[in-house]
Amino acid sequence: MHSAERQTVHRWSLIWAGGLVALVGLILVGLSISASEAWAEVASALGLSLFGWGGVAQLVDGVMLLPAQAAAKQSLPLGSPGFLWSGALAWLVGWGLIASGIRRAPEPTEGPSPAAGAPLYPRLARYRDFYWSTLAAYGGGILLAELVLVLLQTVLSSGVPSTDLSSARDAGGGLSLPPTGAFAIALVVAGLVAFISGFVGASRAQRLALPEATIGVLYLGLPVPILLTLMERIPSLQLALGYRLREVTYVAGLLGRPELAYWLTFTGLVLALVLGINTGFIAAGSGRVDLKLGFELFVARRHVAVFRPSLLLGTLAVLMFGIIPPLLVYFIIRAAEAAVEKTRIRSLGLSDPLAASEALHKLKLREQSPTMMMTALSVGGVGVGVMALIIVLSVMSGFEADLQQKILGTNAHAVVSRYAGDLPEYPKVMETIRKVPGIAGQTPFIINQVMIASEGNVDGVIIKGIDPKTVGDVTDLPRNILGGGSLDILYTPEKILSRGGDEEEAETPAGEGDGAPAEDDIIRRTGPAKKTPVLPGIVIGRELAASLRVVVGDRVNVVSPLGTELSPSGPVPKNRAYRVAAIFYSGMYEYDSKFVYILLKEAQDFFGVQGASGIELKVLDIDDARRIAGQVVKALGGYPYRARDWGEMNKNLFSALRLEKLVMGIILSIIIIVAAGLIVATVIMLVLEKRKEISVLKALGVPDGGIVKIFLAEGLQIGVAGGLLGLFSGLSWCLFIEKVGIKLDPEVYYIPALPVRVEPLQTALAVVIAVLVTYLASIYPALKASSVEPVEGLKAE
Repeated sequence: MHSAERQTVHRWSLIWAGGLVALVGLILVGLSISASEAWAEVASALGLSLFGWGGVAQLVDGVMLLPAQAAAKQSLPLGSPGFLWSGALAWLVGWGLIASGIRRAPEPTEGPSPAAGAPLYPRLARYRDFYWSTLAAYGGGILLAELVLVLLQTVLSSGVPSTDLSSARDAGGGLSLPPTGAFAIALVVAGLVAFISGFVGASRAQRLALPEATIGVLYLGLPVPILLTLMERIPSLQLALGYRLREVTYVAGLLGRPELAYWLTFTGLVLALVLGINTGFIAAGSGRVDLKLGFELFVARRHVAVFRPSLLLGTLAVLMFGIIPPLLVYFIIRAAEAAVEKTRIRSLGLSDPLAASEALHKLKLREQSPTMMMTALSVGGVGVGVMALIIVLSVMSGFEADLQQKILGTNAHAVVSRYAGDLPEYPKVMETIRKVPGIAGQTPFIINQVMIASEGNVDGVIIKGIDPKTVGDVTDLPRNILGGGSLDILYTPEKILSRGGDEEEAETPAGEGDGAPAEDDIIRRTGPAKKTPVLPGIVIGRELAASLRVVVGDRVNVVSPLGTELSPSGPVPKNRAYRVAAIFYSGMYEYDSKFVYILLKEAQDFFGVQGASGIELKVLDIDDARRIAGQVVKALGGYPYRARDWGEMNKNLFSALRLEKLVMGIILSIIIIVAAGLIVATVIMLVLEKRKEISVLKALGVPDGGIVKIFLAEGLQIGVAGGLLGLFSGLSWCLFIEKVGIKLDPEVYYIPALPVRVEPLQTALAVVIAVLVTYLASIYPALKASSVEPVEGLKAE
């Protein structure tokens, strides 16, 4: 009789010996490559071999480069090239020994079984081990999705360039969207392409076809993210592709680590492919397309009963008030109810034992089964994960929004300048910029680094020459002035109140005019009374004022080390006295302690600048600042002008915030993954508990896809219920934090209370992640349920 089981014989002595020989050969080859410094020549070939690209031919081609490299440098310490060849030969011999140690057992000599010639089981008769069309759908789909993402992102961000300069100036150069918006659209389209490819491939094979999916993703999906990752590290590749993919690299760089963005996007596309594969198998696994869900949803809803009011309210109470208080209340109520019911049954049993037995049986039926308890824990676990994700991401978004508001309130959305030198023609440039769509305001400026000194201290600051008439159109500086002051005081410095020695010099006896004689106490001679000197005004930050120990009206000296003035003793740094005209408070310690402002004309005279250092811009949409800045440069004719947006000027700070939010989101998603493990256990328990019911359904004609739909629907119900409960509780806690407030020390955190900002897309994404994780966690138990044969479930009946 032929054995139905494939037999394989392993000769472990040959396998272990071959493994040791291959390891020795690998070590010798690696040492030889390191000694001859030939890794650069062979790394690409060896790397391709790991993915099956090239195989033995690539390996041999890489090894062939070693003798030439060693002969050129004469740095091979291991002797002749023959030693290197012996290492490669040992590698091949080792794998030959491993192959010879694995053999298939000989076929038995018995004759055919009595069932020889009978028709094969239909499922086995239809089975095929490999589908080339499915491989083409999976691999081609993931590759096409990646290319669509890259091309669509480039087209939507950079737009279609216009050859007409006037239309480019007026309309912005064709179709173009903000980089983040373009990426969102491109990612959705690419995800749909991957989903449809997976659906078509699984429908063609009528099974999941995991070997085809694995080969397609590894061979056709990995090259694009690998190429993008290498582009960040290889200068020649950056020069060849960086300009063409600048929009892609810019969006990836918003996280601070472009490589992380590439691989996260690739993971998202693979997830879309997996969802398409699973959906295609469910829809066409029975040999025909069946998208109806009414019967399966009815069975799943009656089976697990996730949306019971008691379960939902109890889980919500745990999420809102913690674990201990609701559980204490629950156990107290249940214990009291059980005690009252058992007392009633005991009293009933004294008069009617049969009725008491029936009542006791009903009491036991009302007790929750282990499956129901696992379902409640699964719903609670998903709810906790979603709630934590929403609260933490909302708080981090609040910090980011508050920081962004303070930075953009002090700095411009974009800055236009020359690559080298100043802008003497800035009025003409401002006229041209005013015609670009999307510009809300502009103001010229001069910026430099100086030293500022008072009688109490000295500090290094950044001095900025501004135009008080237009600076309010770009920044919040006029609104940040303390004490109801105004920047217009810079135009009339004689109105700045002085104090101290200057006031004493200004005081004269009653009845004396400006030319009245006054006696000098030091040299004992009379002369005209001195007036308080009129000094140009300067606006400083609150922290700097505290450091210098000055108030409005005090005198400070500004020293510039970049220029010199001649004096009787030789060249000295430029030094000019100013009077504090106003004090501002932006809420950012770095700005309040390092920025000072003077009139643009005063800065021109002090630094000897003709015109301005640049022009600050404010745009209508801060997320579109990069594109608008690019259109400004186009309108100005390109070189020598350049424009930098706020994202580029503060790239490191905001990239760190985004990366921190992403990492926190990934870490908190582990809670949902833990809940997914509970879902797997719950659904497996349901499968074991309902094997008889599954067999009955299959005997009545329900296909495998229908069974999969039932158990996937059960897992989805748990995910949807937990996601909605987590959404409600998370938003409630965010509202509580926002309205009641959690106080912080402003001296440490620069803000008085914990900020909260609920972003709709981010909040919805947390719920979607929970539902997707629960859906994926239900796939394996659902497949196990579909593999139950009717005879196996009913043979014990």
